[in-house]
Amino acid sequence: MKMVMAVVSRDQADLVLEALISAGYGATFTESRGGVLRQSQKTIFTAVDHTKLEDVLSIIRDHCRSQVRLADAEDAASTTDVGSAVIFVWDLERFIVH
Repeated sequence: MKMVMAVVSRDQADLVLEALISAGYGATFTESRGGVLRQSQKTIFTAVDHTKLEDVLSIIRDHCRSQVRLADAEDAASTTDVGSAVIFVWDLERFIVH
């Protein structure tokens, strides 16, 4: 088993959580604050079998980005992706559900 901890911006955390839950993964979160600007974030936790790790990482990667239009741009081609996640993965010695 692996524990995945992803620190995601508040704006995109709900999308990530919904995607994980829709894909059948249990997940929980906590509010967090940090970084240079002390921005508000959500830290998402999910425990997965090691064979499902890449799927979970893909879901996080795909859902923590959104496209925004640049302020001075007039055409639709002037967009950029924003958002990111800091992801930690570690081995779980035990996973117990009571």
